[in-house]
Amino acid sequence: MLYFSRLKMILIWLAVAITVILAAPNLFPASMLAQLPNWVPKRQMTLGLDLQGGSHILLQMDQNDLTKAQLETARDEIRTLLREAKIQYTGLGGTGRTVQVRITDPTQIDAAKNALKPLTAPVAAGLFSGGSIQEMALDDSEPGVLKFTVTDAGIKFRTSSALAQSIEVVERRVNELGTTEPIVQRQGDDRILVQVPGLQDPQRLKEIIGQTAKLTFQMVDESMPVQDAIKNRPPSGSSVLYSQDDPPVPYLIENRVLVSGEDLAKASATYDSRTNEPVVSFTFNSRGATRFGQATAANVGKRFAIILDNQVISAPQIREPILGGSGQISGNFTAESANDLAVLLRAGALPAKLTVIEERTVGPGLGQDSIHAGKVAGVIGSILVVAFMFVAYGFLGFLANIALAVHVAMIVAVLSLLGATLTLPGIAGIVLTIGMAVDSNVLIYERIREERRAGRSVIQSIDTGFSKALATIVDSNVTSLIATVVLFFLGTGPVKGFAITYAIGILTTVFTAFTFTRMLVSIWLRRARPKELPRAPVTFIPPGTKIPFMGIRRWTFALSSLLSILSVIGFLTIDINYGIDFKGGSMIEVQSKKGEADLGDIRKRLSELNIGEIQVQQFGAPNDVLIRVGTQEAGENAEQTVIDKVRGELQDQYDFRRVEVVGPTVSGELAKQGTIAMLIALVGILLYVWFRFEWQFAVGAIIATVHDVVMTIGFFVLTGLEFNQSSLAAILTIIGYSLNDTIVVYDRVREDLRRYKKMPLPQLLNNAINETLSRTTLTSVTTILALLALVLFGGEVIRSFTMAMLFGVVFGTYSSIFIAAPLLILFRLRPQAATEEEKKPVNGKALTT
Repeated sequence: MLYFSRLKMILIWLAVAITVILAAPNLFPASMLAQLPNWVPKRQMTLGLDLQGGSHILLQMDQNDLTKAQLETARDEIRTLLREAKIQYTGLGGTGRTVQVRITDPTQIDAAKNALKPLTAPVAAGLFSGGSIQEMALDDSEPGVLKFTVTDAGIKFRTSSALAQSIEVVERRVNELGTTEPIVQRQGDDRILVQVPGLQDPQRLKEIIGQTAKLTFQMVDESMPVQDAIKNRPPSGSSVLYSQDDPPVPYLIENRVLVSGEDLAKASATYDSRTNEPVVSFTFNSRGATRFGQATAANVGKRFAIILDNQVISAPQIREPILGGSGQISGNFTAESANDLAVLLRAGALPAKLTVIEERTVGPGLGQDSIHAGKVAGVIGSILVVAFMFVAYGFLGFLANIALAVHVAMIVAVLSLLGATLTLPGIAGIVLTIGMAVDSNVLIYERIREERRAGRSVIQSIDTGFSKALATIVDSNVTSLIATVVLFFLGTGPVKGFAITYAIGILTTVFTAFTFTRMLVSIWLRRARPKELPRAPVTFIPPGTKIPFMGIRRWTFALSSLLSILSVIGFLTIDINYGIDFKGGSMIEVQSKKGEADLGDIRKRLSELNIGEIQVQQFGAPNDVLIRVGTQEAGENAEQTVIDKVRGELQDQYDFRRVEVVGPTVSGELAKQGTIAMLIALVGILLYVWFRFEWQFAVGAIIATVHDVVMTIGFFVLTGLEFNQSSLAAILTIIGYSLNDTIVVYDRVREDLRRYKKMPLPQLLNNAINETLSRTTLTSVTTILALLALVLFGGEVIRSFTMAMLFGVVFGTYSSIFIAAPLLILFRLRPQAATEEEKKPVNGKALTT
């Protein structure tokens, strides 16, 4: 295995060179790269919103709006069709999903059905939607009454069509803001995901994409005073609408639409030549110009209203016919609000209302701080791991560090090549893979040392060490990969970014630790022709260590059982500190513009806003404050109202660095997804371990893993750390890490079972654990060093994630030795040998399991 042909070595070095070339652009600013020739690779990693600032907004379409609009259209169509057919009717109205009409003359029922056939006629639903569907179904079971009900298929079709139209409208609106590389994409059946990096004003974005922007021109009804219409009842065919003024002014408006925003050809923000006030100039298309000209010619001297989303913008008097097909909308506009209205009109109206059900906004200042914290943590973690590897293995550790540098470069290169997004948890994933990537090198080097102690030559030891370690490396990495894949498919946002980075790190580990390191060792052997393995400056676990781990298994079982029970009781009786991801609500991070933040003053001012439960706490530095507001009972829109109120109260004295809003709908879904992710990961790992080993190994691995999960949940209960999506990612990563450790021990147990056919199982397990103890210790230490760097220098945003990981690594190591291995005795993996061992007296007493 140590022989490398010249072609193979050239290919490996070529892969490393390509890796370095693809990763190198990330070391230079984009402005510098722009000056280089076109053939030079320039693609950099895409920074996530948490690193460069920006907004992540999830919008949900209101299906009730669509149904209501469809019923109104159906009602108007019924009225028109029956009048054209000269059929008498009464009681035309609708509730829920049904509109009904009563035909006054029973002899005209069949004629009415025939006239109203267009309502139930199938509509084309597209090639991939089954050809055609029936949007409305007729029910004529009640004599003289025809009921038309919107079908489920009709609602689904309307929602799908409206969502596609809404995506186009939202995309046009966002692009009009001049932002760079916005993402607008469909999510599920009725949602739109909008991500706008580098946005300076997220509030403006929400206002622009959240407005329906249905513009209509309608006549003002002057048949009666508007106050009389409010007190009594508006005349038939008219409604009372209010202006956008403060206080709002009521108007009596005819329901008949003269011209709508669909007939606009152009809209732009300009200034009125007479008053120099900001206005919106518009131009109709030919159809709109004709209709508007006819309407104004017929109503000279009367007033018409310009209405946006059922609010009157202005209601000027028609002094003369407007025949040019153009005009202007005036109101109390600022330059920005006039431009925003022009953007809305150019982009078109939304077919239904869009509600913000999730928002995650990061200011550019916090993004830069996160990048700095990530770099510092990465550099410190790397230095600690590199130094430790050299201390533990000497020259072989130096070779491992070269492979480790290539490993990090490969992750960066693949992320750049794929255009993947690097998030703050993604940086944590890179730092974590630095700690875990050395695990494969440790496995190989410990095997090499073991083979050398067994009397093999240096070359034979190295060759055998690489060969025997390969299966263990594959098994341990596959189990971690299963958890990571689940995390990728069921996670969202930054958590998905962590999963991508971590998964790439797992895959590149196999190349760098096995193929590249093996080639470096092969070159060293050929040139140095050593007589002995390089000595390490420090020996952490002396060779021949024989700790009787199985002798204390009853104590460790008892301790773990007690801690597990306490964790479960604590979880059931003490409220875990759920983040807004799982319980909904708002989280706002602010920074004082001058001096330290006054928590008492903030708490007092926000309490007067009547926005429910409020928590205010220091977050890192004395001028940083984290504000949590509980979920609102009034629905999804109420969550956005909370943010507006808090911003209005504090924005004069505080900068808003981060805003996260999760409505009750999304929080419930995230909690459900988290539970499903955990179960899928455990089942997938169970099946893989069962396939690779025997059922006792699979069940033992799952019990040990569940033990680690329970312990980690107990850790969150005890410490009061926030449990959010990142915490869930930490638990799934702990599952992978714990199984990594367990698989290494199990792999050695399986090997020894084949070698020592009659050795009692407790003794065999002791041997296996002691043989892998050096690897377990060294891997745990390197991972802990990397995580410590993240905990101390990675910043407050990911502190709960990194602390949970640190705790999980410690308990994952513990469970692999004291839970997973002893369970094989309990499950009678080798019944006869175990029974014979237990019958042997030890200090005058017989062993029992």
